[in-house]
Amino acid sequence: MKVAKIRKGTFQHVESELYSYHETRKEIVRLKNEILYSSTSTEENVGGGRGNLPGDPTGQTAILLTTHKKLDQLQAIVEAIEAVYNILDPAKQKLIQLRYWTRPQTLTWDGIAKEVFVSRRTALNWRDEIIRAIAEKIGWR
Repeated sequence: MKVAKIRKGTFQHVESELYSYHETRKEIVRLKNEILYSSTSTEENVGGGRGNLPGDPTGQTAILLTTHKKLDQLQAIVEAIEAVYNILDPAKQKLIQLRYWTRPQTLTWDGIAKEVFVSRRTALNWRDEIIRAIAEKIGWR
């Protein structure tokens, strides 16, 4: 999994997305529900008299779901994290779970390294490799 070097800010951003992965998934569900079940109608013909096209609420909802920028961005992040996570070997998956998805965080890098039976430096190298792969998958530099 050899990938190009990324900027420090991008690295930190990807790390923060890993920390908030589960909240991001919840936000995607919330946004989809908001779009699907929102009762607000977007009136495009304000003051223009009677429209000549029949209303298509299903089509409008489909368009909103496919063109919602924030939803697209969140889905791209989650898909990248899941794609990279799914191709990792079990030891690296455990590293991600222990470091980013365990609350409260009680282990240091030394503790995480002991849990996955590697040195601290190897654990940090794995982290760097995983973060870079996720950034590349999303398209961030």
